Amino acid sequence: MPLRIRPADQTDANTLMTLRTEAESWLAAAGVDQWRDPATRGPALAKWRQNIEAGRTWVVTGEASPAVLATVTLDGADRDFWREQDNPDSALYVAKLITSRTAGGQHLGGRILDWVGAAARAADRPWVRLDCWRSNTKLQAFYLAEGFTHVRTEAPPHRLSGWMGQRPSWVVKHPDGLLVTDGPLPPPQG
Repeated sequence: MPLRIRPADQTDANTLMTLRTEAESWLAAAGVDQWRDPATRGPALAKWRQNIEAGRTWVVTGEASPAVLATVTLDGADRDFWREQDNPDSALYVAKLITSRTAGGQHLGGRILDWVGAAARAADRPWVRLDCWRSNTKLQAFYLAEGFTHVRTEAPPHRLSGWMGQRPSWVVKHPDGLLVTDGPLPPPQG
């Protein structure tokens, strides 16, 4: 099924929070402790609004339906994890990649990662990088299956994320399911 990706706008913010609360329930049912604290929802929504305003957050919709199926935020390096020796400007960074459970079986997360790779290539960045929850081994396995290499794990005391991965931006794992971009690819984030 052809899917489209477009920049999020402020009218999408509450939908993104709905995706997150859906993901919270799914993660809890799977025994994963990620996003268990409801007190983090308010700050998460505020951060999404900032990222939407800055043009960093994108949403995926169906070809014929405006319903949001997924979201991703493209960001600069998180300095809690990525150091100068990592050459942080050589990558585009994935944050808040969340897919709706209704989109299961479409490899949507992987297709979004392929799209991020295209955006990184367009920005002359050789890497796609991310950090994810240290205890979420299922998510880490997903990223490894999508061609990411584990770089290292950092454990700052104030963060629960810290498993760091990267893959070359030229990797395309789902060539038959490329997303259609509404508008130009995003500019480099930094």
